[in-house]
Amino acid sequence: MTKSAFLKSAMLGTAAAALIAVSAPASAADIGACLITKTDTNPFFVKMKEGAAAKAAEIGVSLKSYAGKIDGDSESQVAAIETCIADGAKGILITASDTAGIVPAVKQARDAGILVIALDTPLDPADAADATFATDNFLAGELIGKWAAATLGDKAKDAKIAFLNLTPSQPTVDVLRNQGFMSGFGIDVKDVKKIGDEDDARIVGHDVTNGNEEGGRKAMENLLQKDPGINVVHTINEPAAAGAYEALKAVGMESNVLIVSVDGGCPGVKNVADGVIGATSQQYPLLMASLGIEAIKKFAETGEKPAPTEGKDFFDTGVVLVTDKPAAGVESIDTKAGTDKCWG
Repeated sequence: MTKSAFLKSAMLGTAAAALIAVSAPASAADIGACLITKTDTNPFFVKMKEGAAAKAAEIGVSLKSYAGKIDGDSESQVAAIETCIADGAKGILITASDTAGIVPAVKQARDAGILVIALDTPLDPADAADATFATDNFLAGELIGKWAAATLGDKAKDAKIAFLNLTPSQPTVDVLRNQGFMSGFGIDVKDVKKIGDEDDARIVGHDVTNGNEEGGRKAMENLLQKDPGINVVHTINEPAAAGAYEALKAVGMESNVLIVSVDGGCPGVKNVADGVIGATSQQYPLLMASLGIEAIKKFAETGEKPAPTEGKDFFDTGVVLVTDKPAAGVESIDTKAGTDKCWG
């Protein structure tokens, strides 16, 4: 073979190899995934990150994690999406702080061929993401609402209820839990997609917590100034519940007020056992994250997107009420079982 013929053959071979590389399915080593959470301090999102990292290491997916500075920091989440697009990620898992405001950035990612899965918090609208892996957050709220009403019995009709919500933007997870609680408690929710349009006289008021303990304490203090007779507190999550308890304890009211919440993390279940929280709805962030990583790998290799749970517009990862004071007609588990199940 002449030198020119050899070079021509080598070039053709190189081109053929390049074509094969382009057309071949992505190998695990080629699959990049992003996890974008609301914060990296809330125990719920810490566990979510652990679940995603463990599953990514197990199945050979390269994972990068990002988080907002605080719950409600949507700008950092938008910047993270832009970074994931530039990095050529195959999929993004996101718990959005601003469920409507993040949609344009999510659209950019999907237009770039990236699978976007909402974890825990549905986008607004929900179909702005390719899929959602989440707790049934309305049911989570409904369970603690039913439990609170059943626990109070006849006194429920004269309850004075404080709502410690998440952020002013009313992300979907906030609305679903809030409206679920009201429905379970027997309050007319009016527009189920909106917080604050109810006219039930039992509602003392709403305040926001940013989903953390300090926010819960301040919100509780604010609402106690409005009505010191509050005897039921619905909180968006367990860090907010812990802050509310501290505010109540500071004025000697901790034993007179029923606090309910959602998360079911190990610290939260302990707070139920210790009497800080009356009941909490337990969800499973580790499962959400690990399923999300598996879905990204499958999408990268086959193009197949995850399907929702039958009869729902999201994949339901489950919810269970945890309390040591079971109420008639409300299914629950005790704190021992809740501790065994808390976040993997």
